[in-house]
Amino acid sequence: MPVAPYISELMSSSSFIRKMFEEGMQLKARFGADKVFDFSIGNPDLEPPRKVKDMLRELATTEKPSLHAYMPNAGYPETRAAMATKVSREQGVTVEGTHVIMGVGAAGALNSVFKAILSPGDEVLVSAPYFVEYTQYVRNHGGILKTVPTKADFSLDVEGLEKALTVKTAAILINSPNNPTGKIYSQADIRNLAGALDRFRATSGKTVMIVADEPYREIVYDNRAVSPIFPFWADSVICTSFAKNLSLPGERIGYTAVNPAASDAALLVDAIIYATRVLGFVNAPATFQRIVAECWDEPVDYSSYEVRRNCLTENLTSAGIEYAEPEGAFYLFCKVPAKKGADAAADDAAFCDHLKKYRILGVPGRGFGKPGWFRLAYCVSLESIKGSKSAFAQAMSEWN
Repeated sequence: MPVAPYISELMSSSSFIRKMFEEGMQLKARFGADKVFDFSIGNPDLEPPRKVKDMLRELATTEKPSLHAYMPNAGYPETRAAMATKVSREQGVTVEGTHVIMGVGAAGALNSVFKAILSPGDEVLVSAPYFVEYTQYVRNHGGILKTVPTKADFSLDVEGLEKALTVKTAAILINSPNNPTGKIYSQADIRNLAGALDRFRATSGKTVMIVADEPYREIVYDNRAVSPIFPFWADSVICTSFAKNLSLPGERIGYTAVNPAASDAALLVDAIIYATRVLGFVNAPATFQRIVAECWDEPVDYSSYEVRRNCLTENLTSAGIEYAEPEGAFYLFCKVPAKKGADAAADDAAFCDHLKKYRILGVPGRGFGKPGWFRLAYCVSLESIKGSKSAFAQAMSEWN
């Protein structure tokens, strides 16, 4: 049976990130891992906290019955309660476990939310640059992702978002700290966005939901903090995971938290639970639900990411490559250098192809809705970052 035409189309324009990651594996096999500078994918390299490993060992040997049995689709009550404590602390709003739905990573959580809230033709606004898979998450459920450029410093352009609102708009998707820029949207931005949505509701009679994707919330620099959403806009949900903060991306464990002040909050929770089931996730992984319930607030030292950020920015500054200083996460968004004699920045895909000649792997900005830029993920060894300095210098000297 032939593959559906639209799937063939999507596959041909699939994520640049995964393509570069797979190319990196091939280069490492050919030249050796220490001679390839792979900044393609945000795969955190910090080890999970010791307590995670201890609990995993304990659960693997316990004789407790029904350890791997089905549970309620929303997750174990004790895990939902633990996540509610976490969200209450972050949002400054009291959240109960009944407003939390455990998800299969942040991606699974987002898909469950969009399944629950979107009707065919509904639009979801997102600020560009943005994580490329958002397009497919929205399209999976009949929606259309509509992009609005950020301001020059990559902060939210609230005025632009307000102008883009229509009666088809179902939600605004925000990601802070942002992938790929590392930008943290300020509390003033969130408050102003809520004001824009309030004005739109007053004139249109329609309420637009804020969906916040927050897997990088804990990874911030220079004593910054990520703004809460719940106090500013009632109709909001948080989707997140433990992929980045506890370094558990392969375990696919996350959750959705529904603002208890949302209109029809209980119905929305039920809809997300139903979506989790019918999408085939059924429930989040049992073992890691138990683990994150006990380990979500384990201390993690993220300072090595800041050290690596500083090392990589020094390399790029020395080579003459401009970048946006990241405030969180572990990505560096860089401007493609103009070729000598050219008026504008060169093609980002061409520059990333050029970098591959020096065994440097980055991701073209067009994959994030921002041509003329490229992304480097610095969750790699410090030795690799240090080793890349001469490679960047040589690549720039021959970019003519």
